[in-house]
Amino acid sequence: MAFEIDARTSRRRLLAGLGGLGLMGVAGCAPGQMVRKPGLITNGLAPFDVVPPLAPFRMKPDRISKITVCLRPFRKAGPRLDVETVGDKTVVHNYGHGGSGWSLSWGSGTIATKNALAGGEKDIAVIGCGALGLTTATLLRRAGANVTIYASERTPYTRSARATGTWSPDSRIAAVGATAPGFEALWEEMCRTSYKAYQTYVGLSGAPVEWTDRYTPFDTPPGSGSGPDRATPPDANAVRFVNYADRVGDITPRSMVLEPGQHPFPTRYARRGSSMQFNVAEYAHLLTTDFLLAGGKIETMTFNTPADLAVLNQKVVVNCTGYGARALWKDESIIPVRGQIAWLIPQPEVNYGLYYKHVSVLPRRDGIVVQYVGETEAWGYNDDNETANRAEAEAAIAAIASLYGQVQLKGA
Repeated sequence: MAFEIDARTSRRRLLAGLGGLGLMGVAGCAPGQMVRKPGLITNGLAPFDVVPPLAPFRMKPDRISKITVCLRPFRKAGPRLDVETVGDKTVVHNYGHGGSGWSLSWGSGTIATKNALAGGEKDIAVIGCGALGLTTATLLRRAGANVTIYASERTPYTRSARATGTWSPDSRIAAVGATAPGFEALWEEMCRTSYKAYQTYVGLSGAPVEWTDRYTPFDTPPGSGSGPDRATPPDANAVRFVNYADRVGDITPRSMVLEPGQHPFPTRYARRGSSMQFNVAEYAHLLTTDFLLAGGKIETMTFNTPADLAVLNQKVVVNCTGYGARALWKDESIIPVRGQIAWLIPQPEVNYGLYYKHVSVLPRRDGIVVQYVGETEAWGYNDDNETANRAEAEAAIAAIASLYGQVQLKGA
């Protein structure tokens, strides 16, 4: 029989359990592979639980189209969402979301919008054109404000555009013991608000947001304390990230561990689940287009110190500068968490994700995202090096290729 995994798994275990490998057109079947027969239970699974034919990822270094590095803006206390006065400006902060910027953008933006409009002003400036800036500006415009985004770079050139693009609402969002009272409830509010907003983008042309299945192949028995079910090992940085997944278990699909004969992978077990993903290029383009069509404006401007805000005509400024706030606001509480992605040429036929040997693979419309994520979420912690590492990229590709090398696939 298949094992069902309770929603109250750790975030990393959940995300790992929603990574995946699939095989399309296996030349002969993998040992013990089930045969699909409509209307019947197959190897203990209902027909709708049977793994469908899946196209193979083409894991070859010569398919790398680019390598990008993103610095996640982690704050131990969580995102900065307070309001302060700078000269004659009211500054509403909305930054420091770690690896959860896109995922929490609608919820966080809702809070920032409320703060920005609290004094009755209707002419609002937004600093930054990344995930938080673009979403907050959209919410302010929907609320009837006149909104201008000021940024040195448009969204495709921001750090937000280098994000993995998976639903990860508590990824490096805060550190255990460092948050203010009530932060868990605030996070849940942001998470649920964002989740609801993203459902309105599912099914649109260009698939800006879509659901995909994810698979994690592994060999050790579930619950044995090793493999993907093992406890998270301690990390050298002594940082413990919060885990709030159990607070939203009702909106998080449960994953399932498949036994031998219930999946086509060359491992004894495989965990399968489903998760949302953001095709960031299309999604950001859609947000930008909608914002401009609704009367929003975007102007190119660089700010080096808070004093530079004095040149703006608006009295209320929403600061959505992400990692850039470390320099602009001299906010040393922002700790960079480096993450690198190797982008492979898109494969339209692939519609699932994979997690294997600490490598995550996600099939976005703008490319196959291949990322070494390390044994803990502290991989890349306090590393501000944005130089691409080709060796790291090729090693990640090789790890996935080694899994495919254990089976014979048509078209591989």
